[in-house]
Amino acid sequence: MNTSAEVGMEVMGLNDPETAIKDMQPFMELMMYYECALMEIETKLKVLNSEFNIQHNRNPFESIKSRVKKPMSIIEKMRKKGLEITTDNIMDNLTDIAGVRVICSFPEDIYTVSELLTKQDDITVVNVKDYIRNPKPNGYRSLHLIVEIPIFLSNGKKYMKVEVQFRTIAMDFWASLDHKLKYKKDNLKHPEIIAQELKKCADMSVAMDYKMQEIRNMLE
Repeated sequence: MNTSAEVGMEVMGLNDPETAIKDMQPFMELMMYYECALMEIETKLKVLNSEFNIQHNRNPFESIKSRVKKPMSIIEKMRKKGLEITTDNIMDNLTDIAGVRVICSFPEDIYTVSELLTKQDDITVVNVKDYIRNPKPNGYRSLHLIVEIPIFLSNGKKYMKVEVQFRTIAMDFWASLDHKLKYKKDNLKHPEIIAQELKKCADMSVAMDYKMQEIRNMLE
């Protein structure tokens, strides 16, 4: 297993351990910037959640999960793109290094929270992929946003990209199961049967999401 220093050296294309600490600094700072961007997004979401709870007596989302992509994953993605591994290239060409996943109870809440987040004046929407209204052929559903957010440092302001995914509990459970099973499909005689069954599960789960939302609206 590579040490963190070795991974950092590979990211920066280094071969000389004596210069590793100094030359790794730009990469380590970049990862810190993404961590700060995640904290900014999480804080905004938590504030919205608290305000919504006071105004409507319920929370629009259940949980938030966040992560910064691991160095080796960054290396692999940059190599697939055929790009030189530099901090500038990483910032310019990868939009999912910092990721936040927001788990909501109902589909309606996904669009409410995403709209409240993106209309804030320091958030810039870079890209939107709505896999809820336009699900993938395998049944995958989620709302994906790439947003740009400023972080404030001692020497100024820097804009960082963050991927924000919104899912219901059912969508998240399905996606997690699909992710686990896809690695086993190559060993099956009829993987298409598993794919068909997973698609059926996706359709049933989304039907349940909207039925539960309908019941909630009746109660309210």
